[in-house]
Amino acid sequence: MQEYPIKRGLTKDLDTRIVTELKNCFGVEPEKVGKGYQIKHGALKRLDVVVGKDGKSIIIDTESDLTAADDVIIDTNKRFRKYLDALTGFSTKERVKRAKSVGDEQKA
Repeated sequence: MQEYPIKRGLTKDLDTRIVTELKNCFGVEPEKVGKGYQIKHGALKRLDVVVGKDGKSIIIDTESDLTAADDVIIDTNKRFRKYLDALTGFSTKERVKRAKSVGDEQKA
């Protein structure tokens, strides 16, 4: 399970954007599960997305299909990164940098 911050200004319609971007990036209709949404696609047996407690982040939990072919895994990872970019407003590089700075703060 991983929590990702959302760029300021993109939190207003977060619940709607979760669904829209799941459709755009994975091409599947998400299922409403509890307080969040769930899909199955490619090398993902399960991808759950929930809005964080403060409404300024998303929490994603995944379960991988370990038997998936390499090309399916690569495509799924590409789609997942595209989804995170679109939903959070941060690029992969920016997310890594933020995660490192949070990790450094927690160590101090």
